[in-house]
Amino acid sequence: MINSNNLKSILSSPLNLEIKNDGKYRVASVLVVIYGKEPIVVMTEKPKHMKFHAGEISFPGGKLDDTDSDILETALRETREEIGLTITRDQVVGQLDSVITLNSGFLILPFVSIIDEIPKLSPNSEVEKIFHIPLEPFLKTMAKDPDPTHNIIQEMHTFEYRDQIVWGASARILKQIQSHV
Repeated sequence: MINSNNLKSILSSPLNLEIKNDGKYRVASVLVVIYGKEPIVVMTEKPKHMKFHAGEISFPGGKLDDTDSDILETALRETREEIGLTITRDQVVGQLDSVITLNSGFLILPFVSIIDEIPKLSPNSEVEKIFHIPLEPFLKTMAKDPDPTHNIIQEMHTFEYRDQIVWGASARILKQIQSHV
């Protein structure tokens, strides 16, 4: 059984804010927020009218802004803007390996924050819905995409929550968490 204490020790890692990017990708970051004794992960659904990732289930985050001091600041700022949750740098326990989006050309660095509780969240215009998903049963829904064309470029997995399919970069981030637990 996964609990927040063992999850924190498993996912804790030193932060490396350097991004190796050869210029092909736009740089972005996300924050994987996990809270509660029996861990719950926060994810969002993007509105259908968005330019990138319309209707997709994802983690709060976005592209590096010129005003951000570093890529971690991007994830913290975007989380605050998108869902109204303020996470401090010292609440970030680690990071996962970067992932790329195949269609929109982003290189995403995922950071992880594991906290005891969160306040009521409020979505901005970049978020259609906020999901609070029990982590352990969610990770058990992983399926490997049978489409071999995806596997040529990058491993493809999907996760399911209430008839919603999580795929792409978000699923690759979840797969990293699943492989640790």
